[in-house]
Amino acid sequence: MEKSLFEQMGGTYTQVGDYLLPNLTLPEDEQKSIGIWGQRHARYLKKHHKVLYMNLMTSGKLNSYLAEIDERAEDMFSRLVKEMAVRRGVTEQLKAADQMAWVGKMNAIRNSAMEIINNEIIFTK
Repeated sequence: MEKSLFEQMGGTYTQVGDYLLPNLTLPEDEQKSIGIWGQRHARYLKKHHKVLYMNLMTSGKLNSYLAEIDERAEDMFSRLVKEMAVRRGVTEQLKAADQMAWVGKMNAIRNSAMEIINNEIIFTK
């Protein structure tokens, strides 16, 4: 019996009942930690772009893709918060003088930055 193309390329089969199933494994991918931004993007892809999600997952590129998205989003978030705080005059002097006002302004800045990142990075393809 002639070998299949899969066997010629070094593939093997496992017999399950009357069927021969190919032994398929995903390529080893360096596991990077994925933060909140990457997890949000993964949920978005899984729900709204299933084909892209499955293609990334089956090619073994999902983890590195999500880690890159997470890193970009985190960098952008830090930069936006700093820039907005400077523009709105939220300083250490305000923090020392009126902590509640400082907390309120910083929360508003963080929420604005999160919304920008969600629109530009997380909830896009």
